Amino acid sequence: MPIQLFIGFTVEGTTDTKFLTQVIQNVFEETAKDCRTDVIIEDVRLVDVPKTQFVETICNASNKAATEYGMSVLCVHADADDRNVEHVVMYKFNPLNEELNQLNDTDYCKNIVPVIPIQMTEAWMLADKELLKSKIAAKGMRDIDLGLQRMPESYANPKQTIEEAIRIAQTGKTKRRRNDLTINDLYEELGQSISLDSFRALSSFNQFESNVRHAFRILGYIE
Repeated sequence: MPIQLFIGFTVEGTTDTKFLTQVIQNVFEETAKDCRTDVIIEDVRLVDVPKTQFVETICNASNKAATEYGMSVLCVHADADDRNVEHVVMYKFNPLNEELNQLNDTDYCKNIVPVIPIQMTEAWMLADKELLKSKIAAKGMRDIDLGLQRMPESYANPKQTIEEAIRIAQTGKTKRRRNDLTINDLYEELGQSISLDSFRALSSFNQFESNVRHAFRILGYIE
């Protein structure tokens, strides 16, 4: 009989939810194919709690995930901003795990999966530039003309980069042909459309996939 797995996640902002929901679902479903038993990813759900300091917030989310939703894994999104992934792990996730280790297993979901985009989530939205260009009506335009010629994780402010690409793509179009597109219109659509292979060009995404596999190992589903 297949095992049902319920996955929770927390995010830093509401737009991150729109983008990451399907991405997390896809990664867990893909990884579940390697399990030694049938595992069905039944639900990927936002665990929303009031924001305080990081450890307290995620401990509250961990409690809610376990007691209200019966979740086996909690994905925790934290942008690296201008720091590296190792810094975020050391100063956020290590203290979190130390705190969770002191709490009882029944009331807390302790199988934590870090989701740490380099800079911010919008860097992952740049993983498939041809797809992005098609969504902003810039198909056929050169990456360099849109400011998209660099590697996604090398932009200090990828959100601003995408917003500027949208502005450039709209420049020269008549008012009737403009669709008043904003970056907010792209989060959910790109999250649902970018392939996992495209994401795998990004080191932070590869680390996320590795973290997911580790979560399955903790559950005993992957050796």
